[in-house]
This record gives sequence, structure tokens and C-alpha cells, in this order.
Amino acid sequence: MAAGAAALALAAGACSKKDEGGDKPGDKADKPAAKASAEDMAAREAAIQKWVDELQPSTLSREEQIKELRWFMEAAKPYAGMSIKVVSETIDTHVYESKTLAKAFSEITGIKLEHDLLQEGDVIEKLQTQMQSGQSVYDMYVNDTDLIGTHYRYGHVVPLSDFMAGEGKDVTLPTLDLDDFIGLSFGTAPDGKLYQLPDQQFANLYWFRADWFAREDLKKRFFDKYGYELGVPVNWSAYEDIADFFTNEVKEIDGVRVYGHMDYGKKDPSLGWRFTDAWLSMAGVGSKGIPNGKPVDEWGIRVEDCHPVGSSVSRGGAANSPAAVYALTKYIDWLKKYAPSEAPGMTFSEAGPVPGQGNIAQQIFWYTAFTASLSKPGLPVVNEDGTPKWRMAPSPHGPYWEEGMKLGYQDAGAWTMLSSTPLEQRKAAWLYAQFTVSKSVSLKKFFEGLTPIRESDIESDAVTEAAPRFGGLVEFYRSPARVQWTPTGTNVPDYPKLAQLWWQNISQAVTGEMSAQEAMDKLAKEMDDIMARLERAGMKNCAPKLGPEAAAADWLGKEGSPKPKLDNEKPKGETVSYEALLESWK
Repeated sequence: MAAGAAALALAAGACSKKDEGGDKPGDKADKPAAKASAEDMAAREAAIQKWVDELQPSTLSREEQIKELRWFMEAAKPYAGMSIKVVSETIDTHVYESKTLAKAFSEITGIKLEHDLLQEGDVIEKLQTQMQSGQSVYDMYVNDTDLIGTHYRYGHVVPLSDFMAGEGKDVTLPTLDLDDFIGLSFGTAPDGKLYQLPDQQFANLYWFRADWFAREDLKKRFFDKYGYELGVPVNWSAYEDIADFFTNEVKEIDGVRVYGHMDYGKKDPSLGWRFTDAWLSMAGVGSKGIPNGKPVDEWGIRVEDCHPVGSSVSRGGAANSPAAVYALTKYIDWLKKYAPSEAPGMTFSEAGPVPGQGNIAQQIFWYTAFTASLSKPGLPVVNEDGTPKWRMAPSPHGPYWEEGMKLGYQDAGAWTMLSSTPLEQRKAAWLYAQFTVSKSVSLKKFFEGLTPIRESDIESDAVTEAAPRFGGLVEFYRSPARVQWTPTGTNVPDYPKLAQLWWQNISQAVTGEMSAQEAMDKLAKEMDDIMARLERAGMKNCAPKLGPEAAAADWLGKEGSPKPKLDNEKPKGETVSYEALLESWK
């Protein structure tokens, strides 16, 4: 989603993605303050000594932290006294930044920093307002790298690669260590430049009750019925069998009615995230390629030489292909057959807490953002010692999926700088952006929000010690599998305009107003229509160039995506034990 990050809104106690909130940015100082007095510098040095104790643990030694924090103090001298305003969505990680890191930064640098928290839809609205008006609304934004294709094409976002080497060289942290970031490719455009610097990220994985899966009586019953072991499903066939098993065979555990699947289906913007957050890639709709399929991505949009040429099969796209229709059909079937009866009428926020109530065996579409909220003492899914009864694992894939494709979605909120912001404001805001992701801060921030961004943090001793509390989060991020989980990519030319089409069309299939094929046909046509308008209006870089239409059979007969309908869309179920999975990652 620019959506995905709203997953965390629930964990943070936020109401919904579209809630109103936030004041308009206030006035900024026109010029930096005069040279700092000796008293000012002494106060900032004292702040460093105070905050270095607060910012623990860190992968840096105390001496290295102090040196890095002093760099911020020195680099900020020309900007001390300026008022800087940045904005991000309301999630645990950003709450920590807003309440704690902003204060630390101001005390260390003398820059007056206000970090606003808004619902994600409002962040995007502010961003669009600034892009359209040319007026500086915020000095920097944390917004999802799902918009990388949008930012690159419209040309309103400053390429950070250029900024760090040019105008911002004097305010770029020598120890930033870009190679240490695990999601750098997410904010990189087709020109090879970095446009967005990751500030937090989380994946969309498979969730299951490890304690139930380990029960010998249930394992025997499952094997007797399906002919293979109960375990982590590798393919959708196994997921479906497990869903059927718990919903219709087991039915009750310890006196509680249980279900083999959980999801949501109410007509609501959050229904769009359910699909744009890579559901089609899990089924196998797109082409091979990491971080996103080329030439066809997980939205079914085909590009040629970076120009989107269509999403309909008739133009070589795959949004209404047999694999896409299969993906939507399975979603609806599972929702209605294996989830609690109230699930089709729920939104994302309403459905999110349900697995924590203790009656769900597995969930194929589960954001790691829920790790903290599903690990709270006293929940039916948490042991007395505080460890979870559940685990997370890589998502199973559909029958159209091929090795070399992305397998799931990863949200990455990233620092984004607009060219309409005055240079001095950008430079001061860039200092704060780097502060929030620096090695002095990032490990402490991981424990506050569980949204890792650095390899060094993931591999640290502190994270190793804490890993058993996080239900597989650490093991996943340390695994080679994580590279197959990526945000929306550069094929999407205007995320806000195209994303809204998904929930409006998918909902009609959920209610039965349309068949799955009709809904995806309509979605594909409407996406092509918008891309045609973008082509006519023009974009700075790589605007859409819709291709000529041809018979669907012509495209389906070619190798790659779009893929022809399989004779058998339900091959034999395949599972792996969680222990074997962990061992394979080593």
C-alpha cells in the first residue's frame, strides 16, 4: 500500500488510514540563527552525553556514538535556530521518532524540529498539495516507496544520490553507510538513482499457530486425510487444505470454535491494500525479477523501456489474466468457506486483532507490523513466559508462481525530499532524516517499532537475544528469503490514481455483483484509461505509452506473463516443517 504502512496504524492504536488529523505547518525561520554561544555549545555537548545513554542498545560503541552525535552537532551549526517541520504516518516507529528522537535531535543540534504524525492518506494529500502547488508544506516527508514510480515520473522529488554528492554533501553523514540498508533498492528509480531513503519497513507474511501444528493428534488426523504432513504450506493447495482441515474437520480446540483462515472483505479502501500489497505476485501473475517483475509487475502492468504500455492482457499486461482471476477467485472462496462468518463484512482494522483472540489457525496475509500487538502478555496466543504460541513464515505461492519471482509485499516508509522546499530547509531536514536512521539510533528504534532497516542491527547480539519474543521476525529478516518481499515497484506510474481502482472493483466481485473475470476486466480497462490520460498529459520521465490492442490469445501464447490458464490450478499440497525451514536458512 502506500497502503501497507497503515498496517501499523492498528498496532499504534490509530483509527483508520483516512482519519482526519494534523495542523497546517507553521511559519519557518527565514534565516539561520546567529553563531552559537559558548553556552549553547556546552548545552549541546551535555545533550550528547545524556542522549547517548538513552539510545541504547546500539551496534556502535559508546565512543563511536558520541563521535557520530558530535558530527550532527557540528554539521548543524549553520542551521541552529531554524524551524524544521517533517511529517510521517502514525505508526509506532514514527511515534517514537516524533516524541523522542525529534527532541534528542533538537537538543543536540539547536534546530527546532517538529515531527507531525498524520494518517497515511493525509500524508499523501499533503505531499500531493506541495507537488501541485509548488509551495513548501513540509521540509521532508516519510512516505512509502510504493510511490517510487510516481515520484520518478513527475520529477518533483530530489534524487538523494545527486543531493548527497552535490548540494547536500556538507550535511551528509560520513557514517551513513548506505550499503548497510536492507531496502535501498525500494527507493531506487529506473535511472539507478536513490530517491527515497528507508526509515522503517515490514513484511506481509504467513502466520500460524505453531502450538496447534505441533500437536501429534492433529498431525495424524491431517496426514490421514490429505496424505502429507501438517506444516508450513509451501503452495496455495496446502494452505487451502489446512484451512479446510481446521474449519471443517477440527472445528473446535479446547472448547473454542476454530477457523483455518482469517481475512476481510468489506467495501473499503483497505480492501485495495489487500490486493495491491502483492496478492497477485503470490499467485504468480507477474514476470520474474527482483525487486519487481519485468516486464510485467505484480499489478499486472507491463513496461517497455520504463514506459508503462498497459495492464490489460490485450496490451500484454496481466491484471485480467487467468492467473489474476485465479488469485481473486481463491481470495473470495477462502474468505467465504474457511473464515469466521463475520469476516466478509470486516475492514482491515476490524479484522487485524482477530488472530490474537485465539481461534484462528493460520493467516496467509499477515503484516509483521502486528508482532508487538500479538505478543502482549495475557493474550490467548501468548505463553506464560511471554513467548508467542504462533510463528511467522514465508507466504505460500500459487500455481502460476515461478522461481525468480517476488513472493510477497514489504512496506518501506522512506525519507522523501521535494524540490519545492528551499535548499536551506532541505539541508536541515536531511540532517534530521539521517539522525533517525543513523547507527547511533537505529537499533534502539528497531526495539521500539520492530521495523528493521539495517543489516547490522538485524545481525546484532541484542537482536539475537530478543529473537524468541518475536515469533520468527528476526529469522525471516536474517534469511535469504527476504529479498523476495518487496514494495510496489516502478511500473506503477501514478500510485494514488491507480490504487483507488482496486477496492472499487474487487468489492463488486466479493459481493457477487460481478464475476471475478468481469471485475478484473473492468479494473484492467480503468487502469489503462488512466494511463492513457497520463500519456496525453505528459510526465517528466518515462510517461505511459499505451501499446496497441491485440487478441488475448496472441499474448497468452507467448512465453512469460501474461500466462495462459493452467489445466490444473490445484497441484498436490506441499508443506515443510518450521524447524526444517529455519535450518535451510542457515
